[in-house]
Amino acid sequence: MSLLQMTSPWVSKSPWKTCLTLSTMTAVLVMTTNSFQTKELTFSHLVSLDSISSPLMILSAWLAPLMMLASKTHMNNKTNTQKKIFLTVTSLLQVTLIMTFAVNEWVLFFIMFEATLIPTLTLITKFGAQKERLIASSYFMIYTLCGSLPLLISLLILNMKSGTGNMMMLPMETNGGAMNMKNMWWMMSLIGFFIKMPLFSVHLWLPKAHVEAPVAGSMILAAVLLKMGGYGLLRMTPIFNPFSTLAANKIILALALWGTLMTSMICLRQTDLKSLIAYSSVAHMSMTTAAVLTMTSWSWQGAYNMMIAHGLTSSLLFALTNTIYERSHTRNLTITRGYKILMPSMYMWWVLGMLSNMSLPPSMNFLGEIMMIFSLMNWSVLTVLVTAVATVITALYSLYTMIMTQHGKPMNNTKNPMNSMKSTEMMNSLMHTLPLIMMIMTPGVIKML
Repeated sequence: MSLLQMTSPWVSKSPWKTCLTLSTMTAVLVMTTNSFQTKELTFSHLVSLDSISSPLMILSAWLAPLMMLASKTHMNNKTNTQKKIFLTVTSLLQVTLIMTFAVNEWVLFFIMFEATLIPTLTLITKFGAQKERLIASSYFMIYTLCGSLPLLISLLILNMKSGTGNMMMLPMETNGGAMNMKNMWWMMSLIGFFIKMPLFSVHLWLPKAHVEAPVAGSMILAAVLLKMGGYGLLRMTPIFNPFSTLAANKIILALALWGTLMTSMICLRQTDLKSLIAYSSVAHMSMTTAAVLTMTSWSWQGAYNMMIAHGLTSSLLFALTNTIYERSHTRNLTITRGYKILMPSMYMWWVLGMLSNMSLPPSMNFLGEIMMIFSLMNWSVLTVLVTAVATVITALYSLYTMIMTQHGKPMNNTKNPMNSMKSTEMMNSLMHTLPLIMMIMTPGVIKML
């Protein structure tokens, strides 16, 4: 199926329809194969699924056809060869992401983890709009590779010490007390995942990559690629469970909380919509990192809920930002105004997206955030000061963004101002919102432990 999907743009007379259909079929196949139950489903000694990998795999498969759908207008002015390359790259990215969450060997996971770098870089460099995309690609590649080298060394040494590279067996085989240089070992193993999340202070690549990437790149980058870092943390931290009281663990946890507050404040000063959503992702993922490092079942469940819900929410917001950009040719908050009047059909999706982003009850974002806040309070009561202020600031910039884009007097720079949303844009927004609503109805569908 995957091979057919990647080759279909070059052999089909209607590459968009064919590739979109095959991508959707892949998503349906992944959803029917996976199970949200806590029991492990093993296909071979290299591939297995459990409650940690299944939802993220489904999220990857679900968003791939939505990426293609959102990019249809953007690719209209491209040549046929460029369109085929784009469809092939997005199909390859879908396959590598699914395989990243499917494998249960650490070395294979690392290979697939790095393999996602190639199609993502291609999306940014080949289909980005401005010349700054090359700088953004350099930042993305350098940050990723600098974190990956220590991770690779750590995985190889860990494999030699324990005698196995299996994700499921390694926590039971590893004896934390037998390892020397505990702080250095802990940091080498997790630095690659901290960069991918990204953790505050190693996040500078993310806003640049988001601003320069096309809509498909921004959607998959925020929705799934960041969650690969969280997935790696969830898999790796049980191995270092005896090390959870290390000084390095406490320092990184404090840095993550500080990053949540600082990036939320940075969002208040952003004028570019994409940059604002990117910094918002850093804030949410920093709190998620802090929750994972507290090493409790409550915090892990909250972090995982936030990862899934934020993946859908951020992807929806980037798709809506692209809808505005295609009509006004700008993402500047001071210019994009009055879209409630110009495009009433889009207003509802912006409201749902921003309310989810600010974790308003009864959204899954709220459930995840409240679980993380309580688990962090259990770790230290002082964290409530940081999380409370960050939550208020998140509400402020979310409401500010919605008011600036949807209310006020429309500017004269809008192309076809009275055009409503296209059917593809409506379908895209619906397919993002529908899982969020379903998770509100059945929050137990994402159950890790």
